[in-house]
Amino acid sequence: MTRYGNTRKSLHEENLAPKKQLGQNFLIHKATAAAVADCGKIQPDDIIVEVGVGLGALTQPIAEKAAHVYGLEVDSGIVRFHEKKNDLPPNVTLLHQDILKADFDELYRLSKGPLKIMANLPYSISNPFLFKLIEHQEKVSWATVMLQKEVADRLTAAPSTKQYGIPTVLLKGCATVESLLILHPAEFHPRPKIDSVVVRIVFSDPEKIAGRAYDRALFQKIVRAAFSQRRKTLLNTLTSGGFFRNLSGDDKKHSKHLTEEAIIEAGILPGTRAEVLDLQDFITLSLSFSRKLSQNPS
Repeated sequence: MTRYGNTRKSLHEENLAPKKQLGQNFLIHKATAAAVADCGKIQPDDIIVEVGVGLGALTQPIAEKAAHVYGLEVDSGIVRFHEKKNDLPPNVTLLHQDILKADFDELYRLSKGPLKIMANLPYSISNPFLFKLIEHQEKVSWATVMLQKEVADRLTAAPSTKQYGIPTVLLKGCATVESLLILHPAEFHPRPKIDSVVVRIVFSDPEKIAGRAYDRALFQKIVRAAFSQRRKTLLNTLTSGGFFRNLSGDDKKHSKHLTEEAIIEAGILPGTRAEVLDLQDFITLSLSFSRKLSQNPS
């Protein structure tokens, strides 16, 4: 195991360096790594998928708590480093993989059920990673993730705030999100310019969260369309989304009319902006649009 506090030396000895294009920032303090692992609430029989093994600072305390760890690392140099040193705990399987390209069906098989994920994410892939979790939500139990503070703030934002947007609403629709721990730049090598936050995302049945059944694919499409141009009204953004294009024979005026009717039938003013709507408003919109589409089959 690489000694804490000697990260720079260990990298130099192996002719390695943090790669800017991969957004690598390595944890350097043992107590911090242990605190992050504690945020995962890992049980002795858990199989954990760790995203971004790095030099193994977080892998060690995770492996001490879990039955097994599948550690994903995209950097081939780091993978060779661990293969050469043979320094990871015996219950860790190192996989040379990019989480954004990983097969979640295979990870689900390896995990023997819904994924339990620990991750120290490069800032550059935070949003794509979160959207991949949402895409595969049925295969994920929970994810405890280090994110840049700005991204973490978006996930817990309230309506009518600047941070509130697509990832906020889509995650609220399928999970609970809790911010647990703030990490300052001095906890990493190299030091990032801003604080990081450890968040725990626990997935649940979207219909249980909503209290009613709804078309989840349509819901996601409506959320994305509504926030596509934040300064515009729902009538404009959702008309541009083309939900009723087939029904209107591509007649823009008729498509806008159907969109307006669907918004009004949801009990929302067409001049409203997406940022003021809460989760239930978006679900109500998706139900209204679904009814309108079923009443006017193409």
